[in-house]
Amino acid sequence: MKLKATLFSVFFFALFISANAIKPVNYSFGENPSVKQNLSFYDAISMKMTVKEFQKATGKHLTFKQAVQYKAAQKLLSGKKHGESFSKGLFIILALLGWAWILMGIKDDWSGNNWWLNLLLYVICFVPGLIHSFIKMKEYTN
Repeated sequence: MKLKATLFSVFFFALFISANAIKPVNYSFGENPSVKQNLSFYDAISMKMTVKEFQKATGKHLTFKQAVQYKAAQKLLSGKKHGESFSKGLFIILALLGWAWILMGIKDDWSGNNWWLNLLLYVICFVPGLIHSFIKMKEYTN
């Protein structure tokens, strides 16, 4: 019983941390110069701006090292659908426990079909839900 309680609390702690990890900020530039001045390096990464667009919007010049860091951060974030992806280990453990549908729902903002289909398969019979979650694992893990 202690093991189940511990796993349950670890799961919700990880869920809370991952839900608040990355919050993309979207700006519309228009002609307002105050918005251009308040644009930060990390906001531009989440907006998928090129280095030249960032320099043009802010009026700041990036060094070569900063430009490489900027492109690397964009590449890291490009594979993520609605924020942070989950680790494969966490996904596999939760799939074996029958909770993979929760991760699918969080990643899809509870709007897709995968999470409720997976829940239905787990409820009907455990094995089809497990198979479905392993098939869909690439979409939800990094």
